[in-house]
Amino acid sequence: MRQLENLLAKETSPYLLQHANNPVFWQSWNDSILKFAKDNNKLLLISIGYSACHWCHVMEHECFEDKEVAQVMNENFINIKVDREERPDVDQIYMSALQIMTGQGGWPLNIVALPDGRPVWGATYLPKKKWMGSLHQLTDLYKKAPEHMEDYAQKLSLGMEQLNNLVTTEDEEQEFSSTFLEETITSWQSKFDLKDGGFRGAPKFMMPNNLSFLLRYGFQHQQKEILDFVEFSLEKMAQGGIYDALGGGFSRYSVDERWHIPHFEKMLYDNAQLIELYSEAYAVFKNEKFKKVVEESLQFIQRELTAQQGYFFAALDADSLTEENLKKEGAFYTWKKEELQTLLQDDFEIFAEYFNINAYGYWEEGDYVLIKTKTSEEIAAQFSITEEKLQQKISYCKQLLFNKRKERKRPGLDDKGLTSWNAMTIKAYTKAYQIFQNEEYLTIAEKAIDFITENLLKELQLYRNFKNKKSINANLEDYAFLIEALLELYQTTFKAAYLKLAKNLTEQVFTDFYDEKSGFFFYTSIQVKLIQRSIETQDNVIPASNSVMAHNLFKLSKFYLKQEWREVAKVMLKKILQQINDYPSGYSNWLSLQLNFTHQFYELVFSKESDSSQEKIQQYYLPQLIYAVADDEIPLTHGKESENELYYLCKEGACELPQKNTENVIDRLNS
Repeated sequence: MRQLENLLAKETSPYLLQHANNPVFWQSWNDSILKFAKDNNKLLLISIGYSACHWCHVMEHECFEDKEVAQVMNENFINIKVDREERPDVDQIYMSALQIMTGQGGWPLNIVALPDGRPVWGATYLPKKKWMGSLHQLTDLYKKAPEHMEDYAQKLSLGMEQLNNLVTTEDEEQEFSSTFLEETITSWQSKFDLKDGGFRGAPKFMMPNNLSFLLRYGFQHQQKEILDFVEFSLEKMAQGGIYDALGGGFSRYSVDERWHIPHFEKMLYDNAQLIELYSEAYAVFKNEKFKKVVEESLQFIQRELTAQQGYFFAALDADSLTEENLKKEGAFYTWKKEELQTLLQDDFEIFAEYFNINAYGYWEEGDYVLIKTKTSEEIAAQFSITEEKLQQKISYCKQLLFNKRKERKRPGLDDKGLTSWNAMTIKAYTKAYQIFQNEEYLTIAEKAIDFITENLLKELQLYRNFKNKKSINANLEDYAFLIEALLELYQTTFKAAYLKLAKNLTEQVFTDFYDEKSGFFFYTSIQVKLIQRSIETQDNVIPASNSVMAHNLFKLSKFYLKQEWREVAKVMLKKILQQINDYPSGYSNWLSLQLNFTHQFYELVFSKESDSSQEKIQQYYLPQLIYAVADDEIPLTHGKESENELYYLCKEGACELPQKNTENVIDRLNS
């Protein structure tokens, strides 16, 4: 058997490079090392994480940097490190296995598998003593009774296959109904946190796709109670420590129920979805706080997560170095009271009241995390100044602290580009442009889409990652979110090339991902060889790739009059409905799709391009509508070309009498 060594220094993933100097003989996930394990009958030890993961760093320090641990791992296992953000397909398979085995999940995700890749044991973070004990037990079992492991692997594989079978049944007689939606919302409301916003429990995730659906449902049903809950939740999130009041952008989640103490990593996908959500919420509520959140969060992305070439980086780490050169979670973002008093001097008292530099805002070890609880009106009255004067003082303090913070040692940057996360960000910039009409937002979105199409797309074959080079085949998630972004860009710029590419990529998705048996799309393409091809249907912090694809099919069926694509989306939704009752928060993007079937959905065709009228209507929140400009290549628009400026409002391809101004169209939609 050839002598292995740690080969991660040859990788581009920031997470893998973090482990390049471990004494463990780490390998990357590739066909040759998997074949090597089989040929030499060695157990696989697959450790999966990501660069901004706090507990991944802890386990690395306690276990993977330890020579005694490394010796046990190197002698008995083929050790493979996986960046879950680069290989979500691998992560998904082994996370499913861990959840079946233990009922829990999380990262670092550590799996021991047979040489052929079938899992037999799993755990998340373990301290050194427990980790060593587990490895010794597994090694002994494989030497003395490998048949026990083989039997368990076989049973576990069958259990994992059953996960795909959960989506193969359909009630042909079932019809979509508003009653189902009403009942779902009613049962879901028991989980609403009416004190702090969002959903009950801790740790507390923002779940933008949940709030996005509730915004749409409340808007289309004119349910004030739901709309008030969404607005309240968005306000509380923006006031909490989970939002970076100095530099913009949201952390990944809050460890408490009041949004105070975040898990300080900042992920591109969270911020992209929240920017889109706050933009749409501004269109509904005209809440100036939401506009500010969008502006500051986009500035954060532009400043911290944008490559010179125009694509977007993946994440900022939760940990950074203190003045004592010790790595600590949140060190970059937190403040000590004495430090604030020294910096802010006469303005400290007002700032402390505004951001709770008190027992409420205290975290640990003398550190405070900024959180707002009082209104500007209340604080201005308390200090007998105008609200305008208060805001001037707070803005001055924030800028002073922001500049001081720049002198600190920065969190680590995960500077890889991921297609799906970039696509979400492109859509966010595009949505923000529609609503706020800031030309820079659209320029940035188009520069990013150009980068993807020029560097990560080759004859409709898409790649997932970029860091100096492309290297990994795209998953369904990448195709689905890219198609979604292209649809949004088309409906903003009316450049037919965007719509055509969305259609062509969809045809490729059917070729490489569609499963005739289930009626859904596999997460991995037919070209990728893994122990299992999984089907992702449950929405999480990111909507499920199948739910995004179903939305895409619904819209593309309108543009191209492809009834068969609408039918595929409809069948997918029917099969999912049976799973929604018990867990509506896990299917919110599917529920949004159901609104397309249970409520009126329209197509608006402009007879010719008109920047002013198109911009005007795009500033409204109209989720029940797609836009198109008359074009020979778009079947929906045929016969609607005109020298005059006309607006055709259509439903299922049947159009009402053309209107001559947008006000009539908006009145009709709002009625």
